[in-house]
Amino acid sequence: MSVEVVTAAAAKARLHEGGEIAFLDVREAAAFGEGHPLFAVPCPFSRLEATSLALVPRADCPILLIDDGDGIAEKAARRLAACGYSDIALVDGGLPAWAAAGFGVFAGVNVPSKTLGELLEHDHRPEMIDAATLAQWRREGRAHALFDARPPAEYAKMRIDGARCLPNGELAHRLDTAVGDAATPIVITCAGRTRGIIGALTLRAIGVRNPVYALENGTQGWALAGLPLDRGATADPLPPLDGAQAQMSRTRARRLADTAQVPRVTVAEAERLVAEPGRTPFLFDLRSAEERAARPVPGAIPALAGQLIQATDQYVGVRHARLILMDDTGLRAALAALFLRALGFETYVLALDDAEETDVPTVPATALKTPAPPPAIDARAAWRLAQDGVPVLDLRPSTEWEAWRLDGARWLLRGDLPAALPKGARRAILLGEAQAVAGSAADLRAAGLSARWLPADAAACAQAGWPVECVRRRMSREEARDRVWFVHDRHDGNAEASRQYLAWEMGLVHQLDEAERDAFGWVPVPAPA
Repeated sequence: MSVEVVTAAAAKARLHEGGEIAFLDVREAAAFGEGHPLFAVPCPFSRLEATSLALVPRADCPILLIDDGDGIAEKAARRLAACGYSDIALVDGGLPAWAAAGFGVFAGVNVPSKTLGELLEHDHRPEMIDAATLAQWRREGRAHALFDARPPAEYAKMRIDGARCLPNGELAHRLDTAVGDAATPIVITCAGRTRGIIGALTLRAIGVRNPVYALENGTQGWALAGLPLDRGATADPLPPLDGAQAQMSRTRARRLADTAQVPRVTVAEAERLVAEPGRTPFLFDLRSAEERAARPVPGAIPALAGQLIQATDQYVGVRHARLILMDDTGLRAALAALFLRALGFETYVLALDDAEETDVPTVPATALKTPAPPPAIDARAAWRLAQDGVPVLDLRPSTEWEAWRLDGARWLLRGDLPAALPKGARRAILLGEAQAVAGSAADLRAAGLSARWLPADAAACAQAGWPVECVRRRMSREEARDRVWFVHDRHDGNAEASRQYLAWEMGLVHQLDEAERDAFGWVPVPAPA
């Protein structure tokens, strides 16, 4: 198939036309974190096929690719066409041409969601409490309920001692069991700003009478105030709801959907929306893992409501896509719908409590396909071939390479192939996860080279006689191109990185041009009572 090449100006115009489009940045994570267009979605070439199928599940969805003007987008276009995508274009000259045209380049990750958070703070002015004031409350024994809006894995990395892990969406849904009265002040924190702001506004949206505060600058603000963080905490199980509490969640969900004009759909209507030609649908299951296990919906994408808002570009790669948001009572879904609609998506709420217990939506299988990994080889046979001079290429994440390495293996990224192979090499052994290996093997086949897949771990390779180095070795920023380095150590005691990160978040709104600002909608949150 032919791939259209468009100018940066034409690409920019397409993004603001209002139709569906997947703007995929195929550079690796380090480059993306240093700067990218506002609505570009990270889809690194090293994991292109698997990521694209998750982010862009419709074969004829328009796709626009951007790289560094280095030819990777052309390679990516060929591979996406092999997957079954039929409408692919790329930005001529890549990001350098985009910047040269005067268009905005944004550092960091999850930038649209972060920008929405800052716009919400500006528009709705949620009550804030600074670290010094909260610390004084704690010293004085003043009654309050402190909740951490992040998922358990992030909560475990660092938290304010005594904060309870109850992610955004879950707090609103479980409020009546988590907070015993309507007078206790509620404080919501995250690592920075976005989830604290959104968490406070979700409670306002459902009419909570308690005083609600977002902790200013979250755990980073707490640490910058010289206050200690607790590390390694385990989140408590989500508190269960009794019958009356579940009914209150249903009542709040209906009231919110009616007031904010968020459409609610039945299972049958959801299936029609998912099957409609010419639209890219996503069905998200916002229930807890236990709730999903009790009433499975095969094909639905599991997500925490707060994370879906906070990191939308990790879940949805299509601007203006159709999102069907599902839970039991409808409250978590309705709250997510408010904020995702403001990001430009078409949102619907599906409350499973409204359907028969055995009635769940069916998600049709995609016609898209990913390449299969090459034939596997065991560690002993691979070691013999390596001794005979067959190159061994390590395609694992750089963090895994730092933990252990095979003697003689070379770590690289998919985009380095086939040029990184020794001159005259006609075959290679690829170490790594199946999907990453499969894409690289496809690239080698296109160049007339063959590959075998080594799925073994360090222990199996060592048992086969392969020398394995297990002493941790750090990669440099220049080497580890597969990870985001943008103020990466802000949670590890680097105060200056935290200051830079918070300044970056607060400055996002000022980077927007007029069309970008107009792309964000209004979130109907009432003023505090």
